[in-house]
Amino acid sequence: MSWLSFIIRSLRLRAFSSCVTTLMVGVSVAILLVLLSMRSSAQQSFRRGTGNMHLLVSADASPLVAVLNGVFYANPPANPLLWQQFQSLKESFPWEWCIPTQLGDSYRGAPVMATTTEFFSRFQPAVGESWQFAEGVPFASNFQVVAGAQAARDFGLHLGDRIALTHGAWSGEGGHEHADHLYEVVGVLAPTASAHDRALFTDLESTWIIHAEDRAEREHDDHVDHDGHDHAHVDAHDLTDEDRKITGAMLRLPTRPGRDATAAMQGQFDRLRRDTSITVAMPADQVDKLFRIVGDIDSLFIALGIAVLLSSSVAILLALYNSMDLRRRQVAIIRVLGASQMRVFMLILSESALIGLAGSAAGLAMAHFAAMAAADALRAKVGLVIDPTLEAGTLAAVTGGAIALACLAGVIPAARAYRTSVADNLRPLG
Repeated sequence: MSWLSFIIRSLRLRAFSSCVTTLMVGVSVAILLVLLSMRSSAQQSFRRGTGNMHLLVSADASPLVAVLNGVFYANPPANPLLWQQFQSLKESFPWEWCIPTQLGDSYRGAPVMATTTEFFSRFQPAVGESWQFAEGVPFASNFQVVAGAQAARDFGLHLGDRIALTHGAWSGEGGHEHADHLYEVVGVLAPTASAHDRALFTDLESTWIIHAEDRAEREHDDHVDHDGHDHAHVDAHDLTDEDRKITGAMLRLPTRPGRDATAAMQGQFDRLRRDTSITVAMPADQVDKLFRIVGDIDSLFIALGIAVLLSSSVAILLALYNSMDLRRRQVAIIRVLGASQMRVFMLILSESALIGLAGSAAGLAMAHFAAMAAADALRAKVGLVIDPTLEAGTLAAVTGGAIALACLAGVIPAARAYRTSVADNLRPLG
């Protein structure tokens, strides 16, 4: 009988104990891998999503909330900015670009951002990476929409499709559908590995017109259609200052070619902050702040994952150590058949290592599915698009560590087998 056959046969004789111990190793490896995967992938995705903007202006409660809502589509911003505020902001400094945005509408739960064509020509979803279109072109007139890669895939959107947007209701419940104005899909964006992939984009004027009609219907009862429902027709010339609202402004300061930073940023940031009617955020700094806030909690979870991995090695030790009482005669027999004490020691150690190897393989599989599920949940709930993959070095470190701990756990049972007396354990039974 070969060495490996002997180990497998030994594990099969203790099938339940072996399976439970292997499962414990697998779960601990999976937990640790998922935590590491989520941490590294989330950091990369957050930093990508802020793109090449320097400042974000909104009326949200805090800079961090402004970035989560305005860049990562966590929730529709609660407070708007007037168009006059945006114009004053735009004229207050020779910005490289100043792009207005409005969030609040949705399509089947996906956020819809109303903006200008500069969003596609000047803003980059990741520094140095401009927008690319998988199909079509940016919107060029009213009631046209561009779909992010994930949104197009999720909802089966193609060029020429006509869709109705919903006012509010990112959660998919409630909300008023703008059924009187259908939007034509004129473009589908290539993937960017950021939260923008799950959004749709349209022009500001279309959004203003739709919301102005809703306002007019509420205010006037003299426009009644054949169904008996109020219906007001509004075009761009009918828009009032009250209708022209946005929820944010993306700003970039002039920089030298090939550079992303500028010495003027801090001064402009401080100047804008003096206006208490607006909230000013440096998106990159807010992302760093977010990870500093969760850093201690993140380290705690990693420590818990390592503790679970250590507990699984203890389970291996106990399972093998307790089995030695029942395996003394088996050990004595293989000693009589010619196995040396060191060979017996290595057999038990190899058995422990095999449990660690099998558990690590199971953990890799569980981690893959768990990370994909977590990524889907983050995309749906927070709007964060992450790639839940790990570098080969991290995978090797975790799985190698699990196998090493399993081997270490097998040393004491192996030493006990090493000292097993042949004469005492080959006496006739009973």
